[in-house]
Amino acid sequence: MEQDPAKETEAKDVAPDAELATAIMKRHFRPSLIKTEAWEGYTFADLEIKIKESTDCYGAVLWPSAMVLCHFLDTHREKYNLMDKNVIEIGAGTGLVTIVCSLLGAKVTSTDLPDVLGNLRYNVSRNTRGCCRYEPQVTELSWGQQLEERFPRASCHYDYIMAADVVYAHPYLDELMETFEHLCSQDTVILWAMRFRLDPENSFVDRFQTRFHLEELYDLPSLRIKLYRAQKKLSQSQSGAAA
Repeated sequence: MEQDPAKETEAKDVAPDAELATAIMKRHFRPSLIKTEAWEGYTFADLEIKIKESTDCYGAVLWPSAMVLCHFLDTHREKYNLMDKNVIEIGAGTGLVTIVCSLLGAKVTSTDLPDVLGNLRYNVSRNTRGCCRYEPQVTELSWGQQLEERFPRASCHYDYIMAADVVYAHPYLDELMETFEHLCSQDTVILWAMRFRLDPENSFVDRFQTRFHLEELYDLPSLRIKLYRAQKKLSQSQSGAAA
């Protein structure tokens, strides 16, 4: 029996990532009634998470890349088991990724710029207080500044670095690269969700791959988002020692 040509064309027009993208976006819900405080709801780690955004601050708005990363963590708990792992999130924004990592058992350090920290602390506290194995820590991190003083390599070892939508057309991409390199040990895994907007995103990925091994975990063209797994490349001296 021949397939209806119209249906065949329609099937071809459906993006290959449509089912996954739909599943991710369904994690978002809004309150049924308007309350005194506006918030956005998300369902991860078997809980409803309430996030307050700050519309007067660009860094305190939740972007879809954070949902993509949280969905991946929530649906890959066995392979990426965060229980008792040391995790740092850079550019934490509203704190959704920090909250989900904490609910999944990680010891989380959540970082962002000073003007974002008040809203970040509020969201993290309201969603993790009394229901996490470890209390997440919220602290300032200005990329490329005072890295060794505030995050000394001798004592700060991270199993995972989480990053959602930290790369866009801003003037601090060199500092972001420096921060990634400083926070990474040889066995640190970076999970990085990124929305592609302009050429700087592509250029940064090219530069990043000269210093880190990069693996694509998700490609969601309908959302213009990719999720990567990365690890630091060994230097020539380290490669020789390992051999």
